[in-house]
Amino acid sequence: METIELLKKMISIPSFSGNEERVADLMVATWAEHGYSAERSGNNVWVKSRNFDPVKPTILLDAHLDTVRPNGNWEKDPFTAVVEDGKLYGLGSNDTGGSVVAMMAAFLQLAEKKQAYNLVCLESAEEENTGKNGIQRIVGNLGKIDLALIGEPTGMQAAIAEKGLMVVDCVAKGKSGHAARNEGLNAIYEAISDIEWFRSYRFGKESPLLGKVKMTVTGIEAGTLHNVVPAECRFMVDIRVNEYYTNSDIYETIRRNVKSEVRPRSFSLNSSAIPIDHPIVLRCKDLGLKTYGSPTTSNQAVIPYPSLKIGPGDSDRSHTADEYIGLDEIEEGIMLFVKLLDGFCF
Repeated sequence: METIELLKKMISIPSFSGNEERVADLMVATWAEHGYSAERSGNNVWVKSRNFDPVKPTILLDAHLDTVRPNGNWEKDPFTAVVEDGKLYGLGSNDTGGSVVAMMAAFLQLAEKKQAYNLVCLESAEEENTGKNGIQRIVGNLGKIDLALIGEPTGMQAAIAEKGLMVVDCVAKGKSGHAARNEGLNAIYEAISDIEWFRSYRFGKESPLLGKVKMTVTGIEAGTLHNVVPAECRFMVDIRVNEYYTNSDIYETIRRNVKSEVRPRSFSLNSSAIPIDHPIVLRCKDLGLKTYGSPTTSNQAVIPYPSLKIGPGDSDRSHTADEYIGLDEIEEGIMLFVKLLDGFCF
């Protein structure tokens, strides 16, 4: 099967975020084999359906080429694709090579028929680290996009909302002194009340799809010597945001309630949601697909288009040792992408 052979080639090429040159070369060459001249910016590769009509709405299919680095527990070679018992093993097979090849195969089928929309198929870079040279780099090159399908391993169910992400670095200030004497101001003790606030504070608006805003202190660092009262205590907080708040809203609430200095790493990964009465959501429901809210982030967080996340594979397998995707999952993904979009109208 041509689609599976392409995925095997992708797996054989290390393509960590920011180093996708060779796999992007492969995609350009593969599109050329199908008669398409791909456009490219950095390591982002895309094609447009033939007879592109600017009057028609445009649908974007996007899946990312980059992978995380393999963790140390792999028993198989992460860069050698192996098929066993109907499962294709290899780094990036599930996240998200399966979506890349399924979307390409669906595009080739859909583009052969006259549709009420234009179609753009994008293989994007630097999704895993939300890099500046990923999809954000080429948004202006794609023209007007009316709907995006973001390929991620969702079991071909439709994630119609996605939690945003903001990481903040906090610094509690104290004053150094000798631990043997009653002097100084211990920054660790100053941090404790703020850490307790992050643990116990509840934002008022709870989403039926995404639940509550979730704040988790995930690291802390202070002190250098056992006999010196630390003057600083640093800690970081992972914050998952539902669609009722922007990251700026969350930051302002934090700033008003804690004593520590608070420094957001970025405001860019906001939550996203598509209206439940959008035609693509209704089409998903007509096909019997489940709609749900996703706790993980994707390219949805950094694009300005209505979008939903859908693709073959299982999110629980992402970033795990001996990652795999089922051959039947890829076949089903192609079929459902075609059913979802063939004859689709806004």
